[in-house]
Order: sequence, then C-alpha cells, then structure tokens
Amino acid sequence: MKLSNDLGRDSVTKLVFKLAIPAMLAQLINVLYGIIDRMYIGHIPEIGDIALAGVGVCAPIVTFLSSFGTLFGLGGSIIMAMHMGEKRLDKAKKVLSNSFLMLIVSSIILTGVFLLLKDYLIMWFGGSVETFIYADQYLTIYTYGTFFAVMALGLNYFITAQGFPNIAMATVMVGAVMNIILDSLFILVFDMGVKGAAIATVIAQVCSCGFVVAFLFSRKSTIRLSFGGYNLRVIGRIFKLGFSPFLIIALDSVLVIVLNATLQRFGGEDGTSFVAAATIAQSYLYLVIGPLGGLSGGTQAILGYNLGAGNVDRIKKAEKVIMIFGVVFMVIMMGTAWLLADEFVSMFTNEEGLAYLSAWGIRALTIGIVPLAFQYAIVDGFTALGKVGVSLYLSMFRKSIYIISALVLPIYLGAKSVFYAEGISDICGAVMSIILFVILFNKFLNKRKALANKEVEIPDIMISESIVDDNRSSLLDVTEDN
Repeated sequence: MKLSNDLGRDSVTKLVFKLAIPAMLAQLINVLYGIIDRMYIGHIPEIGDIALAGVGVCAPIVTFLSSFGTLFGLGGSIIMAMHMGEKRLDKAKKVLSNSFLMLIVSSIILTGVFLLLKDYLIMWFGGSVETFIYADQYLTIYTYGTFFAVMALGLNYFITAQGFPNIAMATVMVGAVMNIILDSLFILVFDMGVKGAAIATVIAQVCSCGFVVAFLFSRKSTIRLSFGGYNLRVIGRIFKLGFSPFLIIALDSVLVIVLNATLQRFGGEDGTSFVAAATIAQSYLYLVIGPLGGLSGGTQAILGYNLGAGNVDRIKKAEKVIMIFGVVFMVIMMGTAWLLADEFVSMFTNEEGLAYLSAWGIRALTIGIVPLAFQYAIVDGFTALGKVGVSLYLSMFRKSIYIISALVLPIYLGAKSVFYAEGISDICGAVMSIILFVILFNKFLNKRKALANKEVEIPDIMISESIVDDNRSSLLDVTEDN
C-alpha cells in the first residue's frame, strides 16, 4: 500500500506542514482532556477552587503515567521509521511487535504500583488536607484507566511514523469529543463532580485506544500489529532510544511538582489559592507546549526515515523548516497569552482574586516561550537521529535551571516569583540548545553521509546493541557509535 506521504521524495516543506499540523492538532486535542475537566471542575458551586487545586496536584502524576507511552511508543516508532527508510519492512514490523508487548506490560505494572502509592504521592506532590479528597477521587479512577491511556498514546506514534498523521489526529479527536460529551453528562446532569470528570476521561481513553488498535491491525496500516518475534536486543534498542524523550516528559512532572509544593509552602494561608492559580496558568502553557511538541515530535518521522535512506540534505532542510514554523507559532501564542489571558481564565473561575492571580501567572509563565521553539526542534531533532545523549543533556540542563530558580526565587521574592522560573529556564535552555546544535548537527550528518557514500561493510566492533539479525549493516546500528 502506498504511504499517504512519501517521506523520502515529497517536498520537505510540504511534508513538514502535512505531518506537523495534524500532529499539533492531535496534541492540542490531547491537552484538552485535562483542560476540559478543569473547566467543569472549577465551576462546581462552593468547592470549585479547592477541587481545581486537588486535580492540579494530580496533573504531574498523570503526565508521568502517560510518559511510558512515549518510552516504548516514540522510541519504537523512530526505529521503525529508520527501517522503513532502509526498505526493511520485516525489521519495522518486528519493532512494532516488541513495542506493543512492552506497552502492555508497562501499563499493567504501572496500574498496580500507583494504586498502592497514590495516597503518599498526592501529599508528597503538593496536596493538602483540604484538597486530598478531590485529588484522591480523580487519581484513583484515572489510574484504573492507565492501560488504555498508555496504549493509545504509545501506539499512535506508529501511525504517524507510517505517514498517516490525519489518522493519528482522528484517534485523539475521538477521545476528546467523547470526553466533552461525558463531562457535560456526568458533572452537569448527574452531579458527579470530580469523580464524573475522571470517569469521562477514562471512557474517552478507552475509545481512543480501541480506534488506534483497530487501525494498526487493519489492512490500511503499512506496518501492521502482530504478535511474536520478541527479542531482548530489540527491546533494549527501543528502550535506549525512547528513554531520553521519556525522561524529558517524566521530568516535566517534576517541574509541576516543584511548582505546586513551593507555592503551597511559601504561600502560607493562600497556598491552596496559589496552587489553583498555577493549575489554570499551566493549562494555558499546555496549550502552547503541547502543539509545539506535536510539531517537533510529529516531524521526527521525516528525519528518521531520511537518516535510514541516507538523505542528509533533506534532514537539514526539514530541521530548518521545523524551527521557523515553531518560532512563528510561539510568537502567536505569546501574543495571545498577553492579550487574552483574562478571557482564558474566565472559563475556569469567576472568583475575582483567583482570576486576577491566574491571568498574571499566565503572562509570567510565557515570557520566554518564543526561544523554547529552538529547544524543542533541536532536542527532538537529535532524538530522531538517534543522538539521545545530546537530547537528554539539553533537557536536563533546562529542567535543572527551572528547579534551581523555583527553589531560590521565593526565598527572596515571595511565592509569586516561582512563576518566573519557567521563563528563565526556557531562555537558558534555548541558548544552550543552539550552541550544541551549531557545534554538533552538521558534524554528525556529514559523518552519516560519508558512511552512506562509502558503501562498505561496517566492522563488527562498531555495531553496538544491533537490532538486526542478518549480516547487512544499517545506519541505525552505528547511530550511537559515531
């Protein structure tokens, strides 16, 4: 079956837009899961603000659970795209099969572990006596749906990697539409409160999971889901390549935890209000970084495919287009934040003091988002090319700056100053990313081009954790060794 997009021959600029826009919309829709819940919860009479703070405490835990979909989904899809570029479809199918197995195993384990630890996690991550009941209600129900959330997210990467971004977007849209309908039904009609929001989210994720599994088993999929062919070396390579983006997303949870815990500690009697305001402000930030991640992540298939095919010039052009597209998007989103923050906040709360603090928080969080476009493009670009060490370093650098800023600023400037940690880390992270990009990117690609042009057998000593089982050499096998 012909791919809906030819990653090796179609116009690079058109490919970036054709893959990026559906991926950005998919991430936007995915972000709406949590935001829609918060909108309904924030308007629950009498308890809205406290319940909103409770759900905000759950946000980093939910993000961490979902990050396992990235570990085995994104890691496997990048390798699959490389094999597709090499025209080795049997190897691509084997990667999908092993990723499928690990998504199943990890989601089952996570469900059990988090059900045992959830009470402790809520209090460790910024919960309080008054918010615990709402956080516990939401997290308990959500955790039961972990299997479907991880499977839907992880397997959707393989749809995008095959050149079907519109199908990947539809997978997320099915769940989002269902979530909106059920939120209205469970919260407004049946008056189920926080429990209703969580149940609606889980049912929506079940629908998304069913949709993506059905597509990958169907004849429409170029690389179809299958069972068997399990191999520890394949799993090891998937884990190795997926670990960097997994850790990046998982550590995003740490940033939110630090934000909530610091606000709770330094906010004094107003700590819960500060956490509620941060929950609203973070909701807007998710609307920014979600689609940005869709842009840089959704176009990784172009880079991985052309690395496998040895098309270095197409990789360079794609990375340039991705950066330009990202900067334009972030300029628009920053302007929107500063102009329409008050209108955005009104969708979550009518309480005057909380609304003012939330709108101020949105503007504070977004002061450095334009440079963040470079960070995302560069980090995801290096990941798609197999240079996960560079990606991990850049992400850790930015997050370290955030944590240091969030812990130090309130000591001298008060609780509200924690909101500025985001902008400081965004700017510092972007500067470091650009420096390493200038030093390493062309150097790495030139080595790949020289290797492809030589057309000689790769010495066995250069092959590290190879995922092939025949004697043909692959660019993928030496990605980390050079």
